[in-house]
Amino acid sequence: MLQKRESSAASAMVQYALLAGPLLSMLDSSVVNVAAEPIARELHASLGTVQWTVSGYLLALGTGLAGTAYLARRYGTLPVYRASLIAFTVASALCAFSPGIGPLIAFRAVQGLVAAPLVPLAMSMLLGASGRARSISPVAGILLFAAPAFGPTVGGALIGAGGWRLIFAVNVPFGVLAAWAAKRLGPGAGRPRSEEKIDFDFPGLVMLGGGVTLVLLGAGDGGTDGWGAAACWAPLAAGAALLAAYRRWAAGRAQPALDLSLARRPAAALSMGLCALAAVVTWAAVFLLPVFVQSVQGRSALAAGLAMAPQGVITGVSTALGSRLLTRFTVRATVCCGFVLLGAASLGLLLITAGTPLWVTSLILAARAVSVGLVISPLLAALTGRLPAGLTGDASTLFNVVQRIAGSFGIGLLASLYAVLARSAAGPVGALHVTGLVIGGIAGLGAVAAVALPAVRNTSVLG
Repeated sequence: MLQKRESSAASAMVQYALLAGPLLSMLDSSVVNVAAEPIARELHASLGTVQWTVSGYLLALGTGLAGTAYLARRYGTLPVYRASLIAFTVASALCAFSPGIGPLIAFRAVQGLVAAPLVPLAMSMLLGASGRARSISPVAGILLFAAPAFGPTVGGALIGAGGWRLIFAVNVPFGVLAAWAAKRLGPGAGRPRSEEKIDFDFPGLVMLGGGVTLVLLGAGDGGTDGWGAAACWAPLAAGAALLAAYRRWAAGRAQPALDLSLARRPAAALSMGLCALAAVVTWAAVFLLPVFVQSVQGRSALAAGLAMAPQGVITGVSTALGSRLLTRFTVRATVCCGFVLLGAASLGLLLITAGTPLWVTSLILAARAVSVGLVISPLLAALTGRLPAGLTGDASTLFNVVQRIAGSFGIGLLASLYAVLARSAAGPVGALHVTGLVIGGIAGLGAVAAVALPAVRNTSVLG
């Protein structure tokens, strides 16, 4: 009995070690959104300048993602994960004690850079080794796919309790505990360093990192400054050109910075495209509804965050359910039904007005969360099912790059649509309703495209 308890405790610490890093990094991508005003006030900076604490983090994250697959091959999955976890904890402490806005922006960029490997490497270790069915637990589903939704909740609570510096300082004890727990991860937890000589693909890293960073920058500027501005299209065009150049470069190299061969497999490419659509539908609503609840309904940031909290838990549970459904239904049927339900639930946004009770908004989000898990989990299984061990890290990284870019575009485009309509005769309520129709239409497009997925239960044939 004692041995069983010790084994359970060790398993819990291993899970914590693998989940704490992704959770902290994903929370920090959105938690600062509710802290912009207090940061500007205390550090005597404009809101435009403070926005770089968010943009700088995301841009550095994009750059770091470009090098994640190379680092995992060169040094091994587990050592890179541990080093990133420790560096993220140190960077969080530096952010908490920043004396001014300049150092804060710089430390946030460092934080984003070292946070980049945490999600893809944890995903590859959680999904397990090649040759066995891959699935994730409900807790992992909550943290990996719904963590951004907790940002406003956590941020609002921490700012209310101790000010904006607490949103960074709180990472330190959790990060230290995670770094200690990571010592329990044995060598078999991740892919070891390659026995072959790994070439450092510097030109490829520059093209890939620069392309992802510029595309994210352009998407962010489009959402704030308008999609017709040169500040938007210039980095978008340059980023797209660099990514196209990297694609040609990688095709001719034996050891590219990020292996794109997975994207040339039709079913895997379709799975990533559908994941991108799901990211747009999910994150756009997660971004817009807190804004609407605060600016139109007059509620606090904490109240808005609390309304979104249940969807995170439900997403995790439905993520596990989506994996189980694959033993009885095909990937095609599960994903199609998931997108149909997601579109129908998204149309619930048409019921929200300036006087809608907060529990109704939370209920609509919860209904969406059920369908999100049914879409994401089978698609992730389709993408990674029985991949060769050498491609697992690249697949996780590629999945995260696609999801980040799609999410940024989706938020930017739909936020712009909402802002334009809110200033027109439609007003903010009409703007939310039109945006809800667009979100529902995107989900419908995903349902139609999912018909092209193979009608199989065994995801190993999707490659």
